[in-house]
Amino acid sequence: MKFYEHIAKGIFRENGIETLNGHVAYNPEQAVEIATNMGCAVALKSQVLVGGRGKAGGIKFADQPGEVYHLAEELLNTEIKGESVKHILIEEKANILHEYYISVTTDRTSKKTIIMASAEGGVEIENLAKTNPEKIIKYHINPLEEFLPYEAREIARKMGVDSEFISKIGDVIYKIVKIYRKFDADIVEINPLILTPDGIFAADAKLIVEDDAAFRQKHLIELSGTKPKDFGFVKLDGDIAVLGNGAGLTLTGMDMINLYGGQPATFLDIGGGSSEETIKKALNLVLNYPPVKVVFLNVLGGITRADDVARGVVEAIKSSKRDIPIVIRLTGTNEEEGQRILEEAGIPYEVSMEKAAQKAVEICNSLNK
Repeated sequence: MKFYEHIAKGIFRENGIETLNGHVAYNPEQAVEIATNMGCAVALKSQVLVGGRGKAGGIKFADQPGEVYHLAEELLNTEIKGESVKHILIEEKANILHEYYISVTTDRTSKKTIIMASAEGGVEIENLAKTNPEKIIKYHINPLEEFLPYEAREIARKMGVDSEFISKIGDVIYKIVKIYRKFDADIVEINPLILTPDGIFAADAKLIVEDDAAFRQKHLIELSGTKPKDFGFVKLDGDIAVLGNGAGLTLTGMDMINLYGGQPATFLDIGGGSSEETIKKALNLVLNYPPVKVVFLNVLGGITRADDVARGVVEAIKSSKRDIPIVIRLTGTNEEEGQRILEEAGIPYEVSMEKAAQKAVEICNSLNK
């Protein structure tokens, strides 16, 4: 679950991290009203769930309320990396003395939480890692141990923070670690954390919560106005959509496609307990993804029942506007019933993953000739 900046900042404020004064506008008139009431120079910040909005022109500045209408109208009629801007955050323009970077995420190599911090904020951390990696402080936390305030202050000291601000920056680091753990986050990031004459503020806020923790974070789902994803979906460079019930099985299906000379167009994990409706949604998603020429559905039924899969496939084919070949490997729980449903619908299937993958590649190759 990704959260818009203004929602993430609300969560940060509730957990003791200060943010700049700001309000959300959904049209230019609201933007002008907010800016007028604030009575100061403002930043107009597009609220999107993708990065790089600054470089894409998604942030504007206005010194007077009279400038706000045109800028708000411009932002609300744009797209940033394919995402339409539907609302903007009107926030006071800060007098920035210094910018820092702080994030907390999981280092899957060490299987520990990692804090990354730098005295050079406001830049893409990936670029800084390439050009000046020594400027990024990395600190691992054992997930079974408590993270203590003195450790946060030590990170601030290693960042090169002036002694008078070490305690305050350390306090922010300590609090975002608490947010990370409290909300089952995948990443918590402030870029930049700014020093101003009035104090230290999170000028931006990024919060991504693990989808698997949705059952523990229902209040966050309500806050975000979104629902947890039904499945994991990643777009790739090929032309054969690969779907499977489980990440491992989906990856194995992709390996099979590569082995026989094909290229996956998608990774789509429908999950281990998928319903008929989930199967239909997943197939509709890949059937309507333009690069896809063939679909390879790889199901080994366990909790997922083969008959539910078959019914979902039939319904998806009926509702699809594109006539895309579907190659199905279907075996496992209720496989006889599932296979019967496919046979009655005239949809071929295989019980061998290798044969199904090879067939998908052969069909795709014939279409590419």
